Amino acid sequence: MTVIDAPPAQVPDELTPQRGRWHRVRPFLPLVALVVLAILPYSTISLPGIFEGPVNSPGTLQILAICLIFGGLAAGYDLLFGRTGMLSFGHALYFAAGVYGTDILVTRAGLPLWQAALLTVTGGTILAALLGAVALRTVGIAFAMVTLAFAQVGAILVARDFGGLTGGEEGLPLDVSGLPAGLVGVTNTVNLYWLALAYLTLVVFVVHRVSGSPTGRVLAGLRDDERRIGVLGLDPYRYKLVAFTLAGGLASAGGVVYVLIVGGASPHITSSELTLSLLVMVVLGGPGTRWGPVLGGVLYMYLDHRLTAFGTSDAVDSLPAVLSHPLSQPLFVLGTVFILAVYFFPGGLAGLAPRVAHLTRSLRPRPRP
Repeated sequence: MTVIDAPPAQVPDELTPQRGRWHRVRPFLPLVALVVLAILPYSTISLPGIFEGPVNSPGTLQILAICLIFGGLAAGYDLLFGRTGMLSFGHALYFAAGVYGTDILVTRAGLPLWQAALLTVTGGTILAALLGAVALRTVGIAFAMVTLAFAQVGAILVARDFGGLTGGEEGLPLDVSGLPAGLVGVTNTVNLYWLALAYLTLVVFVVHRVSGSPTGRVLAGLRDDERRIGVLGLDPYRYKLVAFTLAGGLASAGGVVYVLIVGGASPHITSSELTLSLLVMVVLGGPGTRWGPVLGGVLYMYLDHRLTAFGTSDAVDSLPAVLSHPLSQPLFVLGTVFILAVYFFPGGLAGLAPRVAHLTRSLRPRPRP
């Protein structure tokens, strides 16, 4: 009896891993992006309509530095929301602790910057651990409300100038006399830009390492089904507290860099609106992805700045009142962009590339047999 082997099964193209040039280059793209961002201050390119001056001008570098800071904040917040499934409305409290803590220790106490930064980040991390230990006794919407209550307490203390330290509603300017000379003055804005880039790199590295570790896999399991983690004999409370504390410490570190860039502290950073903005950044970029929250944070802050200038431009003033009034409000435009992005790109900016690649493959003519 003759045995004829069956021909090998044909695997569909969409299930066949692509090992082309793109997949060999892709692991090096983050390093390339980091190098490009690092050498960006040496560029004299002007981008009319995007930036008001050359790329290496102090104003443009300051805008980019703030965008990088909030890209890092969004990535840290995604550790809670996108990777662990915890919706916190009080994340701005730890960012404000970093801003006001550094400002108070430098301006009021006269400490050197390195000591103030170290104490502030340590204090912000401990604060996150203490408040998280209480808030994580609840779940769901109760957890969100508890974190919001803690943040509101911090906002009230700042607004009422608790102990005469915060400056109240007028804020607290940073005393630059005790800062290193390389971080003071318009000509040294490039150093602050590099400091913001270093912060973003640190946050992305930490979040990536945590997500790829056994702890990160447990956090992903908590996001999907917390009861299953408990059945496996693991303590969900302990792992959630680790994520909450780490995210709070990263936010405090961002506050240290932010206060150096803007030159002081203002009470608006303690509001719950900042946490809601972080939530929008994460959703806009793609929760639970490596680069989505970073892209969402950078894009959101850039649009927030540019739309403020756009709303007061002559082009908007010349429009009919039915158009000029809403377009002059940056939040209206940002909200519209957010709604359209969520509707057309549910996975955020991070899911845009796979969608485009899938569309390209579907439109590519198949070879005839």
